[in-house]
Amino acid sequence: MEKKYSVVIHPSEEIIQIIKTMKEGLASRIGWFNSKNSVAHITICEFKIDDSQIDKFKQKLGKIADTFTPFQVHSDHFDSYPNGAFFIGPDENSKVQLKSIMKKIQDTLLIPGKDRSSDPHISIARKLSPENIAIANELFTTIDVRFLCDHIILRELEPKKQYFVIDSFSFGSNPQPELIQGSLF
Repeated sequence: MEKKYSVVIHPSEEIIQIIKTMKEGLASRIGWFNSKNSVAHITICEFKIDDSQIDKFKQKLGKIADTFTPFQVHSDHFDSYPNGAFFIGPDENSKVQLKSIMKKIQDTLLIPGKDRSSDPHISIARKLSPENIAIANELFTTIDVRFLCDHIILRELEPKKQYFVIDSFSFGSNPQPELIQGSLF
């Protein structure tokens, strides 16, 4: 049976709770919104495959995660997209590092462009009206949070349209060996 999966980065549990509180504060002002109940994350990619293939994807994720080295992510501002997404953005250094990891994972899994994220961020809300974006900007003016990015998460979409974690892949700090052509003599 075909199922939908996503690969994400979760911030620390402390930041997950901070963002949950922020979402509850926004909901108390504007009511329910898209992403209200979603656990804080940075989306890398989403894909649909037959569930019989998931072990192959897990192996690929384990191998690529082993090549990454943990690093600090610093998120220091709020922003929004024209589509109504309101989010927390990483600083420039963190953004460069996150983009590199995202691209390597997307390329390894052969994820098509439409299912890839190319701008790392942690969504607070999605599909907000311009008026509700203004309210979010009033509520949330400054942010300064850091977390250690040291693993990636594989999630599966359940019938209630919420993702749940099915596996985690730790960074192993083992860069891929480069092929060195040498002579036999």
